Amino acid sequence: MNQSLQQLLDTGVNPVEHLRNSQIGAYTYPVVPPEFTNWRREMLAWRETAILFDQSHHMVSLSLDGPGALQLISDTAVNSVANFRVGTAKQYVPTTSAGHVVGDGILFREGEESFIFAGRYGGANWLAYHAERGGYAVELERDDRTPNRPFGKAVSRKHWRMQIQGPNAWEIIEKVNGGPVEKLKFFHMGTMNIAGEQVRTLRHGMAGAPGLEIWGPYEGYDRVREAILVAGAEFGLEQCGSRAYAPSTFESGWIPSPVPGIYTGEGLRDYRNWLPANGFEGASSLAGSFVTPYIDDYYLNPWELGYGGFVKFDHDFIGRTALEKLDTDAQRRKVTLVWHPEDMTKIYASQFEDEPYLFFEQPLANFGAWQYDSVLDAHGKNVGLSLYAGYSENEKCALSLATIDPDIEIGAEVKVVWGEPGGGTQKTTVIPHRQLEVRATVAPLPYSTVSRREYAAGWRTAAL
Repeated sequence: MNQSLQQLLDTGVNPVEHLRNSQIGAYTYPVVPPEFTNWRREMLAWRETAILFDQSHHMVSLSLDGPGALQLISDTAVNSVANFRVGTAKQYVPTTSAGHVVGDGILFREGEESFIFAGRYGGANWLAYHAERGGYAVELERDDRTPNRPFGKAVSRKHWRMQIQGPNAWEIIEKVNGGPVEKLKFFHMGTMNIAGEQVRTLRHGMAGAPGLEIWGPYEGYDRVREAILVAGAEFGLEQCGSRAYAPSTFESGWIPSPVPGIYTGEGLRDYRNWLPANGFEGASSLAGSFVTPYIDDYYLNPWELGYGGFVKFDHDFIGRTALEKLDTDAQRRKVTLVWHPEDMTKIYASQFEDEPYLFFEQPLANFGAWQYDSVLDAHGKNVGLSLYAGYSENEKCALSLATIDPDIEIGAEVKVVWGEPGGGTQKTTVIPHRQLEVRATVAPLPYSTVSRREYAAGWRTAAL
């Protein structure tokens, strides 16, 4: 019998120490090649021409069918389902009874009793557990993400999933469709024709650019992809490799990697017994300069991640009592940090010295599944957490998505502590290094002006 996460914790292991020394490596995007041309050119394409994102392999897909599916969603999400109509999608944000975010993902309502969740394991596991334990009249079909390293073995999913984004996206969409396609509202679903088959669509944008997310049965993957590439050639369509895909969130402002708030609390013991010790929650790597012996210090609430506007108290849900007690004005808020170029130069120059600073990988600098770097004010006080760092070719600067104290103003200078204390942990992604306090300027979120002006009003737009 496989060990559960709870059984692992019952041995007395400190979850922080365990996760900080995990040997599983950083979060990866399997199967899709790292680059098709080069990642800089691919990043420029979603701003200047058009890009084809291939999302077919890195997300868990969970189908929920039955008369209890909507109630399950309502009971576990901070979001209201009062206006969750067939043919629309929602960002799904679940919390624990203590009000800590478990994960997130996208829920597609395909029918009155039919939903699909797509996202990382945190949200999928939470939904699956409550569906099984809660007595809901719902049937689940789980399609796990492709293994990090397939090692040449055949790969198949239930659905392929792609996005066509960028200023030329709609010309490509209508050419491949063979005629006009209705420009639905943000997060509304429709259909279009590709290579002789009808596929589902969602008005969406990973990088804040206009376009569609599309999906269909995996058997049609090659045929659909080829048709899109042929139609897009005259419009400058680029394929996006896995290197350029991950940092697309810097420009749209989504933090994909909070630590799930599930490792403590007696009320979550059964959930931890349900989770395997070698699964996402038990084996993922925790990285960064923010270090405390208490895993609770890594938990985040919806406001800290920019999801405060999602929280609706028009329904009973797990975590409602705790969230109602929060002083929302006192919570940290999500921002962009623009890292100082002179300090970035120090990091790269040090690679030619005996004791370098931790290398800042491009375009994504995270060296763990969950990145937590300390943000300091001018007096050295911790005022926040930098949670997702990397480089934007479109903005020509190093950026990170962060959550900081509410009194830190836009335009203020802070410092991000880059590198782990003591020369680093035993993670496979880390070699001995020095730490550096990197100057950074607090900026709006999303950082991209295009995203702030053109993206749908909501959690990614700047209300700052």
